[in-house]
Amino acid sequence: MKKITIAIDGFSSTGKSTLAKQLAKELGYVYVDTGAMYRAVTYFAMQNGFVGENHLNKEGLINELLAIKLEFRFNPDLGFAEMYLNGENVEQPIRTIEVSRNVSQIAEISEVRAKLVEQQQAMGKNKAIVMDGRDIGTVVFPDAELKLFMNASAETRAQRRFDELVEKGQNVTYQEVLENVQQRDYIDTHREDSPLVKADDAIEVDNSAMNKKEQFELVMKLIEEKI
Repeated sequence: MKKITIAIDGFSSTGKSTLAKQLAKELGYVYVDTGAMYRAVTYFAMQNGFVGENHLNKEGLINELLAIKLEFRFNPDLGFAEMYLNGENVEQPIRTIEVSRNVSQIAEISEVRAKLVEQQQAMGKNKAIVMDGRDIGTVVFPDAELKLFMNASAETRAQRRFDELVEKGQNVTYQEVLENVQQRDYIDTHREDSPLVKADDAIEVDNSAMNKKEQFELVMKLIEEKI
């Protein structure tokens, strides 16, 4: 059976990671959550005072990029790989609303993108990979055999994200999450370096009215056509 590269792009909280994990497990492919990589760099920047509510020390962070080591380590109990930053498991702290508030402006930095894109391309050189993010089909793997672009209304995405954060015990309001989703949409689509756009050959999937099972079955049919 032919091995392919599956690139999944789209707006925040469209369920890209959930779908990508399902597909990788079904196909026996490697899954890479590029959003976790940007979140980990953001967490590093926050921990070291390079970014905060009203400031961004871009040069300071750029000068420390060589000190950032990212890796995914598979957790057999969870069934997926977790994000490690300089040897520390940061899977939980990188998922907070505080990191979400800062991640888009960190992802705007060209030097950060260059570092992570290089790593992502190395991870996918042997194909048999599912990768999700904002620029996978346009920048990281422009020749991917299957490109998906995930979409849903901002309100739907905010509700999903809100439910997820509350379930994890975080103290947030729906309005706060909605504003964060809208702000990230604006930054992601307006940044100069690799803005979020749908690749010309990507298939758009609007999952506003779909459940996870329906979405998975739809995409598996698209994959079967390719392999």
